[in-house]
Amino acid sequence: MPGVRVGHATDAAGLTGVTVVLCDRPAVAGVELRGGANDVLGLDYLDARHLVPTVQGVLLGGGSRFGGEAVWGVMRWLEERGAGFAVGPTVIPHVPAAFVFDLNVGDPKARPTREMGYAAAAAAAPGTVTEGSVGAGTGASVGKLFGVARAMRGGLGTASARVGDAIVGALVVVNAVGDVREPETGALIAGTRDAPTGRRLIDTADALREGGGELGRFGGPEHTTIGVVATNARLGKPEAAKLAALGLVGFARALSPPHTAFDGDTLFALSAGDVTADLTRLGLAAADAVARAITRAVRAATSLPGLPAASQL
Repeated sequence: MPGVRVGHATDAAGLTGVTVVLCDRPAVAGVELRGGANDVLGLDYLDARHLVPTVQGVLLGGGSRFGGEAVWGVMRWLEERGAGFAVGPTVIPHVPAAFVFDLNVGDPKARPTREMGYAAAAAAAPGTVTEGSVGAGTGASVGKLFGVARAMRGGLGTASARVGDAIVGALVVVNAVGDVREPETGALIAGTRDAPTGRRLIDTADALREGGGELGRFGGPEHTTIGVVATNARLGKPEAAKLAALGLVGFARALSPPHTAFDGDTLFALSAGDVTADLTRLGLAAADAVARAITRAVRAATSLPGLPAASQL
């Protein structure tokens, strides 16, 4: 995506991290939330009625609510470069954020810090994005119907699509309670395994319908898939929110089941360009890119002891 940069900061020992998506120019932003366990910050200035018209980027992080600390590091990096909403003698950067619960995979005392947010912003660069077990996807997991003992690795993935002269790129951190499926065939890629040492995947949605699993025990806010779609199309705040809503269709194509009461599915949309594009066509492209980003996330992930990645099955 031209005009958009991505940076990671990874704690490989504590198994958490942050990813920032920064725009070279102020971007109009929107968001869509589904499920019942969202963990977000800074959504107030995405409202069309809010005085602040634009944002400087989006932060995705681990650490659950503790991950909010990283936002201040990103803001400091932006402020040092004069990026933000001009107010009197200074500027105030605006960076909405969403977080996944990864405290059950690595060190539960390891959390994203201000320094990690600053480092991710400093590392943000255009071009190819590193995927898999990095940044906000470092401690991600999927298939947690029976807890982490039978889960698999989640991760971070990206994809893009074109609609005429418009481009839409998706970056998604996959940490769902359910499974990841191939959108075209419905084949399971990663999810709940049949046993703690098992290599066969069960169907989480079917098991839930039949009353199986342990979500009563593991049903806290421990699952969430979060992401960003960015486009060079010119959108207002209401249109950006609609793009996020259409992009979330990609969750339903690749996650099974999506948007449960135990998931905090969140998708931001960033408009960072002047290209004219039909919103419906752009939204369909965003959904395709989101679905492909989800599958790429789990395919690029690396295994941990007791928590295999899709590439290991």
